Amino acid sequence: MAKLKLGVLISGRGSNMQAIIAACAEPAYPAEVALVISNNPDAAGLSHARAAGVATRVIDHRSFADRDEFDAALDAALTEAAVQLVCLAGFMRLLGEGFVGRWRDRLINVHPSLLPAFKGLNVHERVLDTGVRITGCTVHFVRPEMDDGPIITQAAVTVAPDDTPESLAARIRRAEHRIFPQAVRLIAEGRTRLLGERVEIKGLAGPERTLFNPPTDDA
Repeated sequence: MAKLKLGVLISGRGSNMQAIIAACAEPAYPAEVALVISNNPDAAGLSHARAAGVATRVIDHRSFADRDEFDAALDAALTEAAVQLVCLAGFMRLLGEGFVGRWRDRLINVHPSLLPAFKGLNVHERVLDTGVRITGCTVHFVRPEMDDGPIITQAAVTVAPDDTPESLAARIRRAEHRIFPQAVRLIAEGRTRLLGERVEIKGLAGPERTLFNPPTDDA
């Protein structure tokens, strides 16, 4: 069976891109990275992708007159590479409604919170400021609004009393590296179905464990 062709968009080191590339290296994994695109010519993730034998492109947003022209260049590159699913992996540019509409239900993003909580930037600082005990990360289908769209996978991460934004981010990033390849697998295997703005996953038994923070006496 043909593997699902992925396009991965990055702006920096691309640690989630690296997790996806590593997953794709497994023979049984049902997807492959056809192209990595960065809007930043100096993105460290480009070197990793090239070292893994993945085709890369730099499409610098500063070279275009407006967002529509930039989005059109992205769309053309992804289409040329026969990409079937676009993965936003630390891509720090807002995509326009036209692009999101063209790739609707074929465009996914990872965000470092349990959406719909804590959309936007400075997530970990806001989590700590509000005293949240449990946070996490989410992979979702992209919609025009920032950090909005049907949720595919999530992971819960407890907040420690001595956490800093950096320590919390590191723990959440490790969880992201697990749920992003998982979400791609579910899509590639045809196990996701959109019911309105909710994702149904075929053959999935819900986990029974409950996470407590702070722990209860019997937890």
